[in-house]
Amino acid sequence: MPRLKLTLAYDGTDFCGWQLQRGSSQRTVQQALERALGEICARPVRVHGAGRTDSGVHALGQVAHCDVPASRAEVPWVRALGARLPADVSVLAAETVDEDFHARLSALGKTYTYSLWPEGRYHIPQRRNFAWATGPLDEAAMDAAALHMTGTRDFRCFQNAGTPVRSTVRTVAAVVRGPGVFPGETDWRFCADGFLKQMVRNMVGLLVAVGQGRFRPDDVEAIIAGRERAVAFATAPARGLCLTRVHYDPPWP
Repeated sequence: MPRLKLTLAYDGTDFCGWQLQRGSSQRTVQQALERALGEICARPVRVHGAGRTDSGVHALGQVAHCDVPASRAEVPWVRALGARLPADVSVLAAETVDEDFHARLSALGKTYTYSLWPEGRYHIPQRRNFAWATGPLDEAAMDAAALHMTGTRDFRCFQNAGTPVRSTVRTVAAVVRGPGVFPGETDWRFCADGFLKQMVRNMVGLLVAVGQGRFRPDDVEAIIAGRERAVAFATAPARGLCLTRVHYDPPWP
């Protein structure tokens, strides 16, 4: 059976995350994609994603794979799926890959982007589902704090409960700030070999707390070294988070 690699974009606002919820009527991206593939293939098709984005989280570069019948190998998948998927999810690219390719297990790393709107009230209403309006922030202090968030570390303090893992050690290659798509918006880019549950949202929550003056940049080192969530900082809202890219080709980062 041919194996497909699909690159996806979606607006996560009205989805209850990526993962199919068995026995539930909740709407998920995996559910929508498997339904569309099933219609084309005239049989159930299981889809495997590179990452389980949470409810409300968006994607511009989610990757999934699935096996399809040989009789459907020549289907123009981007167009065929586009005709069957809802308006808030799209297949950007589709290609046949080797049978040993796995969307999650073959990944070397991922890049997430978190968008902040530091000016308070949204001046562009269309961005209310895609950025966190925080109010004014000390971005220089946030830059200094971000330096403590890179490297191979135990990032347990940034993990929310819900998904057991064998290790909470991850290698974060970059935490960097840049301009957003719209004037006044700021994007934070996080690159790592893997992320814990809601890890990026918790990292952003701490960065914003630093930007608000509630913590000093140097406090971040002690917070991470303590491993446990011993101090209070908010988990950033899901709406500002986007899975930008899944990396498969070395060298990475």
